[in-house]
Amino acid sequence: MPLLIKGRYRARLAEGAEDVVAAQALRTLSFRTSAPDRDGFDDICSHILVHDTRSGALVCCFRMLVLEGGGDLARSYSAQFYELEGLRSFEGRMVEMGRFCIHPDWHDPDILRVAWGAMTRFVDEQRIEMLFGCSSFAGTETGEYLDAFAMLKHRHLGPKRWLPRVKAPDVFRFAARLRRKPDAKKAMLRMPPLLRTYLLMGGWVSDHAVVDRQMNTLHVFTGLEIGAIPPARKRLLRAVAG
Repeated sequence: MPLLIKGRYRARLAEGAEDVVAAQALRTLSFRTSAPDRDGFDDICSHILVHDTRSGALVCCFRMLVLEGGGDLARSYSAQFYELEGLRSFEGRMVEMGRFCIHPDWHDPDILRVAWGAMTRFVDEQRIEMLFGCSSFAGTETGEYLDAFAMLKHRHLGPKRWLPRVKAPDVFRFAARLRRKPDAKKAMLRMPPLLRTYLLMGGWVSDHAVVDRQMNTLHVFTGLEIGAIPPARKRLLRAVAG
């Protein structure tokens, strides 16, 4: 049964191993990894797939790991890269979204809207109070993203009580190192679309980026309290999800 059908796109939960393999294939293509993109988290996550209803093509996918609260964070993918002790005090249900990707040949903005609509429905049905994950910048060189990182430092750092500490061996401590005033236009142009959407909803980020050479990305921990989403934005999301 589909989670959501809007226009020419249909979002649904994976129903078996064949769907998960299809999602892994799209991730491998999108992330341009030399080996198939799969790991042990695939076995414990719910996978959401977005298809084009006209051609049947899989155009987007991501996975969701439901946690009962902050005490369950050690099970998450993010915990491999970030020290999340501060968030252990969070008492509500949480969901980690990961491996989000859109087919590189598809550029319709409705795909992202439908994905967020499906995510909204999943969050509501599971009574989730915090959404989190790793938001990725392509490549491992920081130079072209300095305005984006400066913007994150000046406007979007997480609350001190929850801010992840450094755990990974290779990080870019942008909050400590950058002194520049961000160029807002350049910052938003270089901000990944998924992260940009998180921020528009009131999301926050870690004070450092992890340099992930295996995935050829820079990523920041990203958190979003569902209760903190602005009412107007929440209405838009639920309009899509409904």
